[in-house]
Amino acid sequence: MKYIYLVLLFLTYQSTFAQDILGPAQPTTGPGGSDYLHDSIVIYDYAAETDGFWMYEPALPRPDSAHVIVFIHGYGAYNPMVYGDWIKHLVRKGNVVIFPRYQKNLWVPSPGYFIPNTATAIKDALAIMDTTDHVKPVVNNLALVGHSYGGVIAAGVTAAFVENEIPQPKVLMLCSPGSGPFSGGVLKDYSGIPADTKLVSMVSDDDRIVGDKLGIRIYETATNVIDRNLVRQHKDHHGTQRIKAGHNESYSVNPELDNGIRNVTARKAKHTSTKDAIDFYAYWKILDALLDCSRSNTHCNYAFGDTPEQRYMGTWSDGKPIKELEITQPEKKVVVKEIK
Repeated sequence: MKYIYLVLLFLTYQSTFAQDILGPAQPTTGPGGSDYLHDSIVIYDYAAETDGFWMYEPALPRPDSAHVIVFIHGYGAYNPMVYGDWIKHLVRKGNVVIFPRYQKNLWVPSPGYFIPNTATAIKDALAIMDTTDHVKPVVNNLALVGHSYGGVIAAGVTAAFVENEIPQPKVLMLCSPGSGPFSGGVLKDYSGIPADTKLVSMVSDDDRIVGDKLGIRIYETATNVIDRNLVRQHKDHHGTQRIKAGHNESYSVNPELDNGIRNVTARKAKHTSTKDAIDFYAYWKILDALLDCSRSNTHCNYAFGDTPEQRYMGTWSDGKPIKELEITQPEKKVVVKEIK
């Protein structure tokens, strides 16, 4: 009897131990949430040239106008499929997404053309939206988000938006920004980014492609920007499907946005992309919050301030919190007045 009891106890323990520890589902409301305003998206292809673009508009219902987000891909990632779920999330929230191509292939053109090509794509997209049967663009709160080399481009375009002849970006989110072995487009400092920009630079602990140096430099040298945070994402291996902290955590492959281009970046993304807490509670949450903060002064506590809402990454299915985001924010300036 004692032997049977020990066997049953062992089997019970083994069954409990073997249960998967899962990550959280997408929240139903709030920044990063699934409370969508539109049921579908419409895809337009204006990307025949290297300064072309793809564009995504909300539909069902189709709005008369919408805010604009420019989503700038990483080096070689000119198949929007790579970021498809994130793009679809943004469009169904009610935004138009412009996805500049800026590259013909992995070798042409040289990086010095990336910012001019992106600026041309933005101008052309806005002109097409204004003059043809498209959703009309709302550009007083233009937002730019860039991954990897796209982060280099997004920061550079924003710092020189007047010279690039585009509307002033009011939201700038950089995801693992860096140029790798190419330096074209990298600035010595980013003090040219306007003071009223809402800026978040997000880096990852295990980024072995570009590291965190440029992400930190942009944050530290954008000294005129009042609302800016450096966000560091950590790995968490507690769950069955581990939370990683590499260079491409912002990937979220969706074949609905596949343009048919296949290169090493697209193939790698198809095999490595996951949709998990990093998407819902880091990239998607913080960009949604930046947009809300800029447009309506809501959800700012999810984007800035080292708050519990900003740091929170959800919980594993066994109740353990996922390792929080680490936030760095500027020191508050002390103004001293001398009264005689």
